[in-house]
Amino acid sequence: MIKFIATDLDGTLLTDTKELPEEIFGLIEEFSEQGVLFAPASGRQYANLRKLFSPVKDLLLFICENGALVKKGERTLFLDPIEDACLKNALDEIRALPHLYPMLCGADCAYIEDSAMPFFQYAMLSYTNCMKVNDLDGVIGREPICKIAVYDEIGSAKNCILRLPVRLPHLRTILSGPDWCDISAPTANKGAAIRFLREKFLLRKEECVAFGDHMNDYEMLRECGTAYVPENAYPPLKNLIGRVIPSNGERGVIVKLRELLRQIKEGICL
Repeated sequence: MIKFIATDLDGTLLTDTKELPEEIFGLIEEFSEQGVLFAPASGRQYANLRKLFSPVKDLLLFICENGALVKKGERTLFLDPIEDACLKNALDEIRALPHLYPMLCGADCAYIEDSAMPFFQYAMLSYTNCMKVNDLDGVIGREPICKIAVYDEIGSAKNCILRLPVRLPHLRTILSGPDWCDISAPTANKGAAIRFLREKFLLRKEECVAFGDHMNDYEMLRECGTAYVPENAYPPLKNLIGRVIPSNGERGVIVKLRELLRQIKEGICL
């Protein structure tokens, strides 16, 4: 029986206009009544996720910053930041390449040093706590840095994901969207966060369900017994996972969640 559900947001649960389907709040409440833990699992920061899910925030586990941070209420359950000693070199390598804009994503606040559009707009949209600073180097040591989000103005799949991994071999670089790459500690990913939660809450793999649309969701999808990708998912991920639901524009996650909830209520083994 299902005891845990995790879902990515952008490109998965959120609509094409970046809106959260209103039905999700009622569904989360019903899953909670059935004893099912629910976790938004996103590259977004905790403050943004908490605001987005405000009506049900006390019912949720939050997998933030692509798995580098897990929160329950204001309590930090898990944190796997980038070592401060690695940050300056990583920023220098990113700045050495054209078309890339870095953002330091701290456990509490995100920091940017460039106001170029549309990067600035995207940063402010996705990060509730976001601060413009003169130099990101000055942020190092201020708080744990969960990841470096890199906006690529010519497309991440054909640019930064081909160039940054060889420059930053001791960190993890992964595609997180059509225009974004995320750089994190080598052990930080959504799958590691799921493994932590499975151990903490004594969950078996087959009791866990996950939804995701891009390569930063791959480890999470593999760590759950049942995994779904929307029709609009990154094609290589669709090939790897295989279980496809309708696109985010067609509210595929909502449709599948309703089906799973009905099966739980009817006592159908999944």
